[in-house]
Amino acid sequence: MSVRITLVAAARSSPKLAERFDDDRPLDQTGWHEVQFAAHALVPLNVADLRYCSPTARSRATADALGFAPIAQPALRDCDMGRWRGFTLSEVAAVEPAAVDAWLADPRSTPHGGESLLAFISRIGGWLDTRPAEDGGTIVAVAEPAVVRAALVYALKAPPSSYWNVDVRPLSTVTLLGTAGRWSLRLQMAA
Repeated sequence: MSVRITLVAAARSSPKLAERFDDDRPLDQTGWHEVQFAAHALVPLNVADLRYCSPTARSRATADALGFAPIAQPALRDCDMGRWRGFTLSEVAAVEPAAVDAWLADPRSTPHGGESLLAFISRIGGWLDTRPAEDGGTIVAVAEPAVVRAALVYALKAPPSSYWNVDVRPLSTVTLLGTAGRWSLRLQMAA
C-alpha cells in the first residue's frame, strides 16, 4: 500500500534576505503574483484525495488561492525557533555569532531554546509516516520551504546536515511515493 504526497512550497511573504525565523506574515504582493503565474500548473493538484497545509498564513493563502480547500495540519508548522522567532539570520548572527555557528554545525543544538533541527526533521517525518496509505491515494500539502526541506531529508534518509544543501523555492513541488519509513522521490518530466 503506497501513497503519493506532493509537497508545494508556499509562495513568498517577504524578499529572501528579509525572511524571518518562524514567520507568520501573509503573502506579499510578489507572492500573490507568483501564485497567479503558477496556478495553471498547480491547480490540477486539487484533485488529490486529501489536501493539507501548514497553519501559517502564507501556506493557507497559497493553498486557498489554488483552490485546494486544505485542512491545516499543526504538525506541518515551521521549526520552533524559540527566542529567535521573528528575527532574520543576519540579525541573530550579529548578536549571537557563536550560537548561530553551533546551531548550523550540530543538528541536536537548540541555542535559541526552541526545536532542534533533528527534532524538526523527525516531526515532519512522523507526519509523513502517519498519512493514510490507501494504495494509489494522493495527497497534496502546502507548507513552508523549511518543511519541504525537512521532508526530503527524512524521506531520503539523508544526514541532517544535508538540510542546509536543499534549496526550496516558493511554489516548487516535490512528490514522495511510499509508506511509513519507505519513501521514494519522484521527479516530474517537464510538460
